[in-house]
Order: sequence, then C-alpha cells, then structure tokens
Amino acid sequence: MSSARVSRHARMRLMAAVATVCALSAAPLAPRAVAADTPPYTETYRPRFHFTPQKNWMNDPNGLVYYKGEYHLFYQYNPNGNTWGDMSWGHAVSKDLVHWEELPLALSHDDEEMVFSGSAVVDWNNTTGFGTKKNPPMVAIYTSAYKNGGKQAQSLAYSTDRGRTWTKYQGNPVIDIGSTNFRDPKVQWYAPTQSWLMTVSLSAEHKVQFYSSKNLKDWKLQSEFGPAGATGGVWECPDLFPLAVDGDKDNIKWVLVVNINPGGIAGGSAAQYFIGDFDGKKFTADDKDSYTPPTGKVVQDFEGTGFGTWAATGTAFGHGPAAGAVDGQGPVTGFDGKGLANSFHGGDGATGTLTSPSFTVDNPYLNFKIGGGRHPHEPGTVMEQGPPPEGRVLADFEGGTYGDWTTTGDAFGTAPATGTLPSQQDVSGFLGTGLVNTFRNGDSTTGTLTSPEFTIDKKHINFLIGGGNHPAGSDNPTAVELVVDGQVVRSATGKDAEALNWASWDVGDLAGKQAHLRIVDDNTGGWGHLNIDHIMLSDTKAQRVSQETSVNLIVDGKVVRSATGTDSETLDWASFDMRPYAGKKAQIQVVDMNTAGWGHVMADQFTAADKPAKSVVQRADWADYGKDYYAAVSWESAPGGKRYMIGWMNNWDYGQSVPTSPWRGAQSVPREMALRTVDGRIRLTSKPVGNLESLRETHPAAASAVTLTSASKPLISPAAKGKALDIEATFSLKDADRFGLKVRTGTGGEETVIGYDTTTQELYVDRTRSGVGDFNSTFPGVQTAPLKPKNGKVKLRILVDWSSVEVFGGNGEAVITDQIFPDPSSTGIEIFTEGGTATLSDLRAWQLKSIWR
Repeated sequence: MSSARVSRHARMRLMAAVATVCALSAAPLAPRAVAADTPPYTETYRPRFHFTPQKNWMNDPNGLVYYKGEYHLFYQYNPNGNTWGDMSWGHAVSKDLVHWEELPLALSHDDEEMVFSGSAVVDWNNTTGFGTKKNPPMVAIYTSAYKNGGKQAQSLAYSTDRGRTWTKYQGNPVIDIGSTNFRDPKVQWYAPTQSWLMTVSLSAEHKVQFYSSKNLKDWKLQSEFGPAGATGGVWECPDLFPLAVDGDKDNIKWVLVVNINPGGIAGGSAAQYFIGDFDGKKFTADDKDSYTPPTGKVVQDFEGTGFGTWAATGTAFGHGPAAGAVDGQGPVTGFDGKGLANSFHGGDGATGTLTSPSFTVDNPYLNFKIGGGRHPHEPGTVMEQGPPPEGRVLADFEGGTYGDWTTTGDAFGTAPATGTLPSQQDVSGFLGTGLVNTFRNGDSTTGTLTSPEFTIDKKHINFLIGGGNHPAGSDNPTAVELVVDGQVVRSATGKDAEALNWASWDVGDLAGKQAHLRIVDDNTGGWGHLNIDHIMLSDTKAQRVSQETSVNLIVDGKVVRSATGTDSETLDWASFDMRPYAGKKAQIQVVDMNTAGWGHVMADQFTAADKPAKSVVQRADWADYGKDYYAAVSWESAPGGKRYMIGWMNNWDYGQSVPTSPWRGAQSVPREMALRTVDGRIRLTSKPVGNLESLRETHPAAASAVTLTSASKPLISPAAKGKALDIEATFSLKDADRFGLKVRTGTGGEETVIGYDTTTQELYVDRTRSGVGDFNSTFPGVQTAPLKPKNGKVKLRILVDWSSVEVFGGNGEAVITDQIFPDPSSTGIEIFTEGGTATLSDLRAWQLKSIWR
C-alpha cells in the first residue's frame, strides 16, 4: 500500500520531532451530496470507462495477475467508509481490461493488521504447497501493517478457486526486518534462476530491495537500489519488468518503477521510473549525463557581506548572507559559491522577507536555487494578520467559559484553553487569550461542541482554525460543521498544523436560514484534535495569513510566479517563465512566514537566462506528468508477453477530499507499455489498452484543415460534444505560441485546456477552470510534459471521462492524467490558438459507451 496515507497520521508525531512534512491539504467544503435515489454508476462524477467500486474508498491497484482468461485487479479498499482506513483488498476481474466485474472483498483487515499493497502470482509449480500442480494456487504477497506498533512486514495469502476466496498463511510474516516503512512487495517468477523475485520498498530511505526465494516463504536479500532520482517523498509501490527496446527482442532493458509521494513532477504523488539492467540479483540504472544549467546574467548570488540593494524585514534572514548552515540547522548543500539567503536564523520560529529592487523583465526565464520547507504560496493571503473584518461575533471563547454552547465527550474540557496544552507543539494565530483546543490528554480524547441556533444574516462565516486534517464525512473527523435543516451544508478541517488561520464560508445562498455550528473531534490518532477561535458572521471574507516558505515573482503588486522547497536542506534549481511579463517591472521576494516544522527557506544564484534551469525532479523520468497517476504497477502473466500498467487516478494532496460519493477513488485506464528511443534516449511510453476502442460509437465527429489565428472555435458537430470521449487530433505548427483543444467547455466559462506550447516544446493541461476545485488549494493548476514535434506536427490522443482527462502526446512519451469535476452540462469542445496561427490537420472524436451497462 502506499502507506504515506497511514503515515500521515501515525507518523506525524515522529515527523514533528524531526521537523519534517506538514500536510498541505486544504480545508474542504462538505462533499457534494448525491441524491439517495441515484442509481449506481450514474452519479454526477462517476467515470463511464474507468474502474471505480460501487461504493467506499479505493486507492492503490494491487495483485495484478492474469489467470484462466481473467485479468485480476485487487486494490486498496476501505469496506467501511469513503475515506482511507481499514485497509483491505477489494477485487474486480475483467476479460478485456475494459469491462470490469466487482467481486466480494478478497483480503480483509482484522484486529491485528491492515492489508497494505502488494502483488499476486500464479504458483504454477506449487512451490508453496498451497495447492497442487493440477490446480496451482494464486498467491498474494502483501504488506502486513500491524496495528500494535506500526511495524510493516511481508505476508502471504492463497486461493485455489481463481481468487474468489482466500486464506492467510499461518506462517506470516515471511519477511520481517523490524521496520515501520517496509512495504508494497511486487513478486514475479525469474526464469533464469528458477526462483521468485521480490521488489520491495524501504520507503523512508528511498531504497528498493530485491529478494529471491524458491518457495515464496523463505527469502534471501540480494541487493538494494537507491537513493536516486527524485527523493522528495517516500518511495512506494515499486515494480520491475523487462521490455524490448523499439521492439527489438535482442535488446532488452529493465524498467524499475518507483512511485513517490510527495515530491512528484506535478506536486504530490507521481510515478517515477529508471531504465537499466538486471542480472538476477542487482538492478543497475543507466548513467545519465551530469547536468549543466543554462548560463545567463547573475542577478543576485549572495556572495557579498550584506544583501546589497535587497531589503530584509523581520529577523529570519539575519544581517546578511549565510555561509551555509546556521545555528541549530542540519548540513546545507547545493548552493553555489560561499553565500546564500537562509531564513533559519533564530530557527523555524522566525519570520521575514527579502525583496529585490524593481527591475525590468528582459529575459525569458529567471533561474534560481531554492531549498527549505515545502509551504507553497497561497493566492489571496496577506503577510500579517490584521484585525478581523467587521461583523457579529458568534463566539470568541474569552471569559473562561463556553457560554451557551454545549459539549459532549471529554475533548473540550470544561472551559476554553488559554493556548498551548501539555505535550502540544506551540499553538499560534488565535486572538485574545482563549480558544477551543481539543488536545486534552493528547489526541486520545473525543467529543463535540455545539452552538445555539442563530440566523444567517451575513454573506460569510469566518473563523480561525488549526489542528488535524480529518475532513467531515471521513470515518473519524476533526471538523467544523455548519448545520442547516438537520444537514451539514459546509465543513472545514485543519491542515495538520497548530497555527490557526482564517477559513471562510460563503453562505449568501443560505440567507435567512436558522443554523448551528458543531465542532467535532472524533479522532484519536495523530493530529486527532482541532484548534478553533473567533467565529463570526460578516459581509467580508476574512483573508488568510501567509504561512509560506517561498520565492515569489511580483508584477503589478501581485504574485505571478512562486516556488517552494521540498522539506530539504539541499538547494535545487527552479525556474520562472518570465515571457508573459516582458517589458514590465518586477520584483523577486524570498518569503518565510512559517513558524512550524521546516518553517524556513533558502535561495541562491538568481540568474536571468534564455532557457529554463531544470530541477532534479524535472530531470527525473516520469511515467505520467499529471497530478493524478500514482501507485502505478503492472500485470504479471499477461497474454502475448504484453506489459499493461494501471495507476490510482488521484493524489494524496487532496485524495480524501475529492467531491465524489458514495465512492472515492478511480483507476486509470490500463496502458500498454513500451520502450522507445525518443530524441536519442530510451523512454518508457504508454498507450491506452487497445480494447478501449470497442467502446467507440460507430460514427466519429471529424474535422480537418482548420486553420486559426489567435482565436477559439467550437466544434459544431453534435457528435463532438460529450462527457465521455476518445479524441485523436493532429496539429501542424505554424507561428502560434500555443494551440490545442478545450474540452468539457460550457457552464460559467468552464473548460479544461489541453494545449501545446511551441516555445517550451511542452504539452500541457490547464484545469484552473475545470469545475469544482475549491476542496484544496493545490488542485487547480497547469501540468506540463516535454514533447517535441515530429515533422512539424503534434499528435494527441485524449480520453475524456466524466471526471478525468488522460492525454497521450506523440507516441505516448508524454502523458498527463488529471481529474476534473465539471458541471454535467459542460460538454463542448473548442479548437484554439494563441499568439499566431496553427492548423488542426485532422481530428476524430468518438463518443464512448459506458462499461457499466
């Protein structure tokens, strides 16, 4: 399993102790309600041709194996709710990798363990003795996540009836190294040594280990690989498989897939891969050339004794550049020369800014090095907490009592807290001397605090919130809920941080309604508490206070570009695209407004250049460049030696908050993988499984030789509208800066832009206007993938579903998978060009039938 999920809670105290990751999830509104009488598989965002369970939470694909005409898809599943928890293996089968039949639960959690991710094999020679040679057993190899102590070890279960019923092996676990971060075994038969091969992750160490066995029970460590490539998050769900290069069976290379969270190419979760050789014991990755960044004009290198013309505020940056680490900080690496800007002066508790003089943008890119905390800039925030907006205070928790609010349980005590409670990290950001703080006796206490009824007579309800990230609707929430007519109509949760910050609900549509507030702490795990203060009705939305550690580009007083660290003391390259601001006045600002773990930023070597510098993450290889392709693993024993891969179509940044019900979580379409030489380098490529074309309606919409200049044009054919489409399009380059298609266009300007940038030679998906995205600040955005034109043309294959797009560029060397949540009425397609002319040479768009009917 990818247990960054469980780790987000169970490991949080450890994380805080070593000043590591703070969760980035935003406080979501309550999931959009689904009518009780909605038939299954017809709900608003239910995919038409992607696998989803009928109800409840799903994440990683597991146990992918082909046996007796069936492709088995097991998956991480919560049989008891619509958020992560009670991890078990769900089960579905398919004869064509397109149509799926959901089967009963395969492997269930129990009092001792949860069943995390793993794999499955057919033990043809009955090496385990679990079956017979005539009826070989199907064997699942999974991670036992023990509830007592959090240890992770590898275990077995077996089935002798085609995976319909399972028995856990009495000798479990079969590998136990005493680790709490040892998971996700992928097992296969390795013919040259006539033995089983296991690839398994040491997640926190950014390593993959390889074990061998003759019987799946007794395992011997052979070697390990890593750290390498991107290491900004835990390594999970590894996979190892051979592929022919360019179809040449005499040229076989091995692919090692390592999923990473966070720290992916688009932020959060992603699937990284390495290409190399495997000798039966050891994987050796191919050498990649050392990196030399583009040259340019150095704007600031912090080599002087002071900051020169750059202005500092606060105390975080000290009186001048640092020579590396400062007092109390771990070793700092990756900066150039002798000096850098470092905001760890005074530790993570200090704040401040460092701002350049104004300059005229006259280069296409600004490259720089950045390190420190992963606390992104949040649009609309202010640098300092001013007075609250004018309005009516419902509760400020001053005066030593809860007044006429009523409590249940023991989480709230008998009176408001006056700040930080015993064993709690510093609580900040509240007003006055009192606040709600449910860290009574730690996270173990639970309860509710309910307001008297009031009339909603203002446009907004504002309040300060901190504490745990357990949304309303999850199994064990830490949430503030607005209740109208007995229904929860708004909710918010913390961000796994003790600092309170403003949250605001737009309640204009509820004017005149009677309501009450309920503060719920039903969580006894890590971050199982809430901090709440100053709840008020106001016609003005309260502005959140910045908690970023970032480098920002400011144009016309607004932040137009921003970068943050990766919770690392190693600086790495970042780049701002300055082209849209050519000739304008701009400033660079280095910002540290965070006082929690990793609450500092480092920066160096600001350089104006003609080309962008690339970070380690950008130089790594990715199976998919979108936000929503994770835990990608492949099927064993597929017919014809094919290698099919599937990934969880979600991201841990916001996975538990996406607005779907009664299910949450989808799988990507299965993809056929290949190794191809692209621009002189071997790349892992993918294309949708061929059987997907069986869903196409007979007559596609078609267009050809459509030339546009800086314009957007709808495809007027009724067949070119829809919520489930398979589109093939080829564009011819002329002089346009950008061109492409807009899909799911319609209501209120909704659109998902699938474009190509000719100057950066990048494919991109822009979902900033794709529909519902208010459940997390990291959801809206633009994802990019490198893609060079071929013979002056760009070829795209686009799969559009009710809540996703999957875009395959070229011959599958550039893939972007993104969830979207548009209004059902947004069904249009448009062609567009920007900054010049391009031609749509050919387009065909098929409506796709549902796999559920």
